[in-house]
Amino acid sequence: MANSASPQRPNRLAHETSPYLLQHQYNPVDWWAWGPDALAEAKRQNKPILLSVGYAACHWCHVMAHESFEDQATAAVMNELFVNIKVDREERPDIDQIYMHALHLLGEQGGWPLTMFLMPDGKPVWGGTYFPKESRYGRPAFTTVCREIARLFREEPQRISQNRDALLARLANDSRSEGRPVTFTSADLDSAAAQLGRMIDPTNGGLRGAPKFPQSTMLENLWRAGLRRNDERFFDLVELSLERMASGGIYDHLGGGFSRYSVDERWLVPHFEKMLYDNAQILELLALAYERSGRSLFQARARETVAWLTREMRTSTGAFAASLDADSEGEEGKFYVWTLDQLQQILDPRDAEFFAAHYDVSLAGNFENHNILNQLNDLPRSIDDEDRLAALRMKLLEARAHRVRPGLDDKILADWNGLMIAGLANASTLIGEPGWIEFAAQAYDFVAGTMTRGDRIGHAWRDGQLVYPGLASDFASMVRAALSLHEATGRPTYLTDAIRWQSALENHYGDAESSRYFLTADDAQDLIVRPHSTLDEAIPNHNALIAQNLIRLSALTGDDRWRARADQLFDGLLPLAVENLFSHVSVLNALDLRLRAASIVIAGSRSTEFAQTACAMPYLDRIVVRIATPDQLSAHHPAQAELKTAPMEATVVCVGERCSLPIDQPDRIPAVVCEMRH
Repeated sequence: MANSASPQRPNRLAHETSPYLLQHQYNPVDWWAWGPDALAEAKRQNKPILLSVGYAACHWCHVMAHESFEDQATAAVMNELFVNIKVDREERPDIDQIYMHALHLLGEQGGWPLTMFLMPDGKPVWGGTYFPKESRYGRPAFTTVCREIARLFREEPQRISQNRDALLARLANDSRSEGRPVTFTSADLDSAAAQLGRMIDPTNGGLRGAPKFPQSTMLENLWRAGLRRNDERFFDLVELSLERMASGGIYDHLGGGFSRYSVDERWLVPHFEKMLYDNAQILELLALAYERSGRSLFQARARETVAWLTREMRTSTGAFAASLDADSEGEEGKFYVWTLDQLQQILDPRDAEFFAAHYDVSLAGNFENHNILNQLNDLPRSIDDEDRLAALRMKLLEARAHRVRPGLDDKILADWNGLMIAGLANASTLIGEPGWIEFAAQAYDFVAGTMTRGDRIGHAWRDGQLVYPGLASDFASMVRAALSLHEATGRPTYLTDAIRWQSALENHYGDAESSRYFLTADDAQDLIVRPHSTLDEAIPNHNALIAQNLIRLSALTGDDRWRARADQLFDGLLPLAVENLFSHVSVLNALDLRLRAASIVIAGSRSTEFAQTACAMPYLDRIVVRIATPDQLSAHHPAQAELKTAPMEATVVCVGERCSLPIDQPDRIPAVVCEMRH
């Protein structure tokens, strides 16, 4: 039996920097972090590997840890039979993707914690997600599973080997089948959006049923359909979804920010963790909805979310932390929920009654004898009522600050920060908050500086330690961030970074066979295969983000090789997308940009005034190109012909290969864009 770490003595994870791994440093399990040493130990002892993957804000990860990993008897079984490896899925999403996909190939539904059993060389055999300590609800006890897997490894190695070989072959070949090139038109995009629209809950928004996730990529697709078709119905579906999320318990009405998902169909009861990536994507949607509707609800939620971001998620580096835990003091949501008595202790009786009525607080409660603050009751509120409620929220927020806070996972992830940087840049002009650009720029500077070596970005940073090399998702998100900041500010250094990083992406992540991009670099180590998924997860797939980046790079640089690369990438993506449209929605969003992008080319010293007007348009389908003189454009750029005969200061709108006549007034830009598209 391997030596167990006692509850008082830390195990190997004490030497790690990941907050999730550090949560397990006092487990009696003899944990290893993923790496060559752990795999070598499994081979040396000829023991199978028990791989446990989770993340710091994961509630069921905490449950399994408390039930099994903190239990001496369970740990003794694990230590005797396996080499046990713990992985933070946010720090190593490549490992998570490989073994989560293996679980799906076994016909099992995925989730976290991910529990996989591997051969000593890391090849998957079998797995599941959460296993209870004792057998119940048809699930076998965790130690029963452990003993059976170990028995098969010892007594029936051929059976194990067959399963391993079949899984590995499917992992290696998945998503690599090539079909004939697919022609996908605007009409096809409209048809897909119509199908998606029929899946939206007409009462509560979001996809029908429960649980409900924000599904920001799908909402973006509907918004794009509204822009493309000038159809109010698509906008209404998105605004309904945002309104119900912004009113429900999934939103933190005191502190700002959205939780990861709601367990019910009304958005009332959240899974209380807050993730950086969700809030980045929702921020952009709120900005789009506010720009179109002018509704104060969307503007307020965007501002409150950024206030939360800068107050609770912004680290001393200027970059943003990954997540806030769902649990505090061992209970999910304890930090966020209230009783009527607690309100009455803080507010005077009339204020407590008023607040309780507007935020659904009762003696019985709406969640396990407590209350999740929400405004789903949709009571009428005057301006004076809103001002009164705002003052009461501040009192309660100050009181809540004295509670035991949920854990903060303060590692800095390049891809998630890239999403938030772009979100702040894109939302700033639409919401009317130019100061957000500075928050975005400071986070960008940290990733582009401390987390970058030469032209290569790392993935995760914490406590001076960088997980390197980065992933294609890091490059995709940070190129998008650089381009968003370049369009918002006109600073050429951002465009220079984007070109440099895109070139590194081509060199180290491109797959010539499929025309797509691997998740991991060609010099990454310790993986049994290179992940190659094109499917969307909680964030858009990196291939789709790269496609959008290539389209913008082509317009911003005038270099047609980027557009040719984008078309090549679509040739590799669309055959897969048509087979499973709703797992490739981000590819459809990228194609919409390819078909409809309006390049607004602004030349001359008055460019700031014109650029402000251009940047105030929805960012989804416009590209703002700033140049001092027409000479800065490529000789092949379609705007050259118009700019050559125009005054020194001129603005031209190009859609496809057609360009407008020069525009001499900034406020004419939106109308000309509309004319060029129809």
